[in-house]
Amino acid sequence: MNATIVIYGSSTGTCEAIAEKIASKLGCESMNVQDLSADIVSSHQNLILGTSTWGAGELQDDWYDGLKVLQDADLNGKTIALFGCGDCSSYSDTFVGGMGELFNGIKNSGANFIGNVETDGYTFDDSEAVVDGKFIGLPLDDINEDDKTDERIDAWIAQITPSL
Repeated sequence: MNATIVIYGSSTGTCEAIAEKIASKLGCESMNVQDLSADIVSSHQNLILGTSTWGAGELQDDWYDGLKVLQDADLNGKTIALFGCGDCSSYSDTFVGGMGELFNGIKNSGANFIGNVETDGYTFDDSEAVVDGKFIGLPLDDINEDDKTDERIDAWIAQITPSL
């Protein structure tokens, strides 16, 4: 596996805990997006990016500066996988919208995006994170569907690991 890092933005700790779980399973480090720098981006071939979703499908606050770091960096040829935390019950019309915002901010960067997930098995009305009928990364609802989180993480890691 090439140099890989999990970078997360978390306001309540849920996304942080999930990022740490993913990093542990991949055998790599995790870091808060507040600490993201151009040097971190350039020294890793694989970026696993995670965000929680706030308000009406908005990116987690710390990611706005982090997104600028990514947009200013050379992502051409890097491998990126996304995961997002959301609430499919209370915010079913903007489920994991933060993940969609993150993707939209860097989708034209020349990076190779991996880890699309089928929408089957998810209950939601709409999501900016669905492109061509699939989630553009791993959607998780650790509030209403915490019993599915570990299984979803394991399946996603099995899917993305060969590309890392």
